[in-house]
Amino acid sequence: MAADFQGWLLGLQSRMETVLARILPAAEIMPQRLHAAMRYAALGGGKRVRPLLVFAAGEVAGAHAERLEIAAAAVELIHAYSLVHDDLPCMDDDVLRRGKPTVHVEFDEATALLAGDSLQSLAFQLLAHYPLAQDAHKQLEMVTLLAVAAGSRGMAGGQAIDLDSVGRALTLPELELMHIHKTGALIRAAVMLGALCGELPEPEMAKLDRFAKCVGLAFQVVDDVLDAEASTATLGKTAGKDAAQNKPTYVSVLGVTEAKALADSLRQDALDALAGFGQAAQRLRDLADFIVLRPF
Repeated sequence: MAADFQGWLLGLQSRMETVLARILPAAEIMPQRLHAAMRYAALGGGKRVRPLLVFAAGEVAGAHAERLEIAAAAVELIHAYSLVHDDLPCMDDDVLRRGKPTVHVEFDEATALLAGDSLQSLAFQLLAHYPLAQDAHKQLEMVTLLAVAAGSRGMAGGQAIDLDSVGRALTLPELELMHIHKTGALIRAAVMLGALCGELPEPEMAKLDRFAKCVGLAFQVVDDVLDAEASTATLGKTAGKDAAQNKPTYVSVLGVTEAKALADSLRQDALDALAGFGQAAQRLRDLADFIVLRPF
């Protein structure tokens, strides 16, 4: 991992907090409770992995930072909305997220539902309002990309498969299909949106796509291991809930040792996909290490 990676990471995390605080409606604007819940959900926590991927891919494509911060905010708002809804009693029924009470606990279920809806619509408002690409056709491609990643063929579809799989034993291919949708789709969208903010030939876009798919699956494998091994204090969310809810995970299917080996294999595949990019892709390499080599 590059020596200056930590400074880059902290700088972008701070920048995204400022950008999101500016973009989100002020809590004083009517309806105040809804806007307060949106800000509570999106601000003051999280590693901002998806925005970091947007910026790192944008570096490869030579994109302007002003474009990247908007694309990164859009992806992060979709991620924040998904967490709000995932934590609801009708989904995972969790009470802790990013070290603080979940939105439905801090506010109420109805407000949490509306906050998630509003965060999602704001993400698409950003992609439609700001000039992010060289032409309108490419910008429409960006909107489509995020919509597919968030919908029934992406994140929402993966969550539906997840809910349907509770108590069932999935095969490894079935588990992978679920997480390609649930987790991988939005991580892939983050990388591709960052690249689309700049200019890259199609063969290089395909390499980034391959990187994103590998690192997206690796992220979920590591998440499953951490859920099994890390503490609630370390995670900032309830540890061990997958096993408690009898959910199929990479740990339940493979065991901890093989799951860790799979994560490392996916990391290597992701790094291999970046061959030929040179120094421009160093931040993507750093992020692959950051995602997979988090302390187990």
